[in-house]
Amino acid sequence: MEPTSTSFPKNKIKILLLENIHLAAIEQFKSQNFSVESIASSISEELLCEKIKDVHVVGLRSKTKITAKVLDSAERLLAIGCFCIGTDQVDLEAAEKKGVPVFNSPFCNSRSVAELIIAEIIILSRKLGDKSSEMHNKVWKKDSKGCHEIRGKTLGIVGYGHIGSQLSVLAEAMGMNVCYYDINRKLPLGNSKMCPDLNSLLECSNYVTLHVPDTEITRNMITETEINLMKKGSLLLNASRGKVVDLDALVKALKSGHLAGCAIDVYPVEPEANCNDWTHDLQGCPNTILTPHIGGSTEEAQEAIGLEVSELITDYINTGASSGSVNFPEVNIPVNATSHRILNIHYNKPGVLRDINSILSDFNVSSQALNTRKHIGYFVADVDSEASKEIKKKISSLPHSIKTRVLY
Repeated sequence: MEPTSTSFPKNKIKILLLENIHLAAIEQFKSQNFSVESIASSISEELLCEKIKDVHVVGLRSKTKITAKVLDSAERLLAIGCFCIGTDQVDLEAAEKKGVPVFNSPFCNSRSVAELIIAEIIILSRKLGDKSSEMHNKVWKKDSKGCHEIRGKTLGIVGYGHIGSQLSVLAEAMGMNVCYYDINRKLPLGNSKMCPDLNSLLECSNYVTLHVPDTEITRNMITETEINLMKKGSLLLNASRGKVVDLDALVKALKSGHLAGCAIDVYPVEPEANCNDWTHDLQGCPNTILTPHIGGSTEEAQEAIGLEVSELITDYINTGASSGSVNFPEVNIPVNATSHRILNIHYNKPGVLRDINSILSDFNVSSQALNTRKHIGYFVADVDSEASKEIKKKISSLPHSIKTRVLY
C-alpha cells in the first residue's frame, strides 16, 4: 500500500535523466507527479556539477561519470539510477558516505547481449562482415576458405553470470560445446563444463567471449600472453568492459593471422556522445566486427531497464525501501498508513542505535528496522504522526546523523 501523500510535495522532486533514458522511465516518474528533465546525451563534469545542485534523483547510463566532485555539488540528492548493468561510472563509496543509494538493473539486458554474441559468432564464422564490405565496394568474391559451421565447436565463456549462463544455453541449443571459467563457483547449465582456470579455457576454445565486470582483477585480463594461448584460428569477443582486453595485442594477433577474427563492443576510451570522427587501430583488421557499445541496446532491454530502475527509485522515494541498491543498507518494511515514517541515514558508529532508541522511548513506535553497511547505517521507524516533527528534529541533531526525513 502506497501512502496517499508525502511530507515533501512530489511535484517539487526533481529528476534529471541523462543519455536518452527510455520513455518508460520518464512516464513512470511523471505518473508520480515528479518534475522530470531528460537530456539525450551525457554532459561534462562541470555542467553536471551545476545542474545537480538542486536535483533529487539523477539517472544515467554508461557514459556519465558521477565523481566525488559531482556528489559534493549535489545539495539535495536522494538517489542515483544507473539504467544499465554496470555501476563503475559512479563513485559508489563517495555516494555511500553521503547517504545516496545507487540502483541499477543487473538482469534486464542479459538476453540482448547473449543474442548479440550468438549473432556475432555466426557472422565471424562465415566472415560475413568482410563479405558484405566487399559487396558494397563492388567486389564479388565467392569462396568458403576459413568459413565454418559453429556446430560442434567449443565456446569458452569467461564470466558465468546472468549473461554468460544465458549465452551458454543458447550456444548449446545451436549445437556448440560450452566451457566456462568464473572466479566464483557456478552451477553449470545443460552440458556446459567448468574450467579450473582461465588458461585452460583459452587453450581448448574455438571462440572466447568475455562477460566480466570492470575490476582490478579483470583489467588487462587478456594480453598478448593470453592471446598466444588461444588456438590458432580462434576468435575473441568482448561485450563486457573496454579495459579487459589489450587492444594493441589484439590488433597484432589479427594482422598476424593467429586469431581469425574478433567482435568488440566496448573500448578503454569511448566518446561521450555520437560522432563522425571516431578512429581506432582495429579499423581495417580482417574479419573484425566493431560496434559502439550496443550490447544491451534493444528496445526490449531498454524499456525493461527503464521500468525496473525507475520503480526501485520511486519505491525508495515513496516508502524508503532501499531494496536493490548496490551501495546502501537494504531496509524494506510494510507501509503503515496511520503513522508517519522517519528515515535516518547515519555514520556507522557504535552507539547510534542506542541514541535513537533513547529518543524514541518517549513515543509510540509501531515498527522499526536498522541495517548497516561499511560506512553508514540506515534506520526506518513508523511513529505517531503528531510526534514526527519533534522526533525528526531530535534524531537530526545526533552527532552521527547524515540526513533525516519525515517521509509521510
